[in-house]
Amino acid sequence: MLVVDTRRLQVVVGEPVAVPDPTLLVHLQFRRFAGCPVCNLHLRSIVRRHDEITASGVREVVVFHSSAAELRPHVAGLPFAVVPDPQKRLYREFGVESSRRALLNPRVWPTILRAVARSTWALLRGRERPPSLIPTGGRFGLPADFLIAPDGTVLASKYGDHAYDQWSVDELLALAARAR
Repeated sequence: MLVVDTRRLQVVVGEPVAVPDPTLLVHLQFRRFAGCPVCNLHLRSIVRRHDEITASGVREVVVFHSSAAELRPHVAGLPFAVVPDPQKRLYREFGVESSRRALLNPRVWPTILRAVARSTWALLRGRERPPSLIPTGGRFGLPADFLIAPDGTVLASKYGDHAYDQWSVDELLALAARAR
């Protein structure tokens, strides 16, 4: 059983966030880079259902392997903590890896097309900024999800096999219901 030591993580906007949270479950998400179209597609599903997630006693904390400066233009208005980790310290600590299979796995290709189309439309309408051509930490990061209890116990985890292999909101809510 993995237990996470208490720490305060610096966020892009706002006060540092405690992980674990003393009263809530924490959904600690590891994403790829600032402005990643695939990550943005997933985070939109989290934003749409954030009230449900919060009502289930879960606090969202999202980590990117980008700097705060790279993330700042992309996180305005997000209702959860976004943590920059350009040196990938948290990624190493939690065993989150990078691999070419993040983008080369055929199961992710339809999602990449959908994500790029959605992001292109948002860019053309001035609603998003483009990602860096050479993002800090590279383009081949794999996602990971952890559900952490207030005592630091990791109740569940998922290491992605490709860029869009993470828990859905429904899976997260089911895990949270079992934990309560």
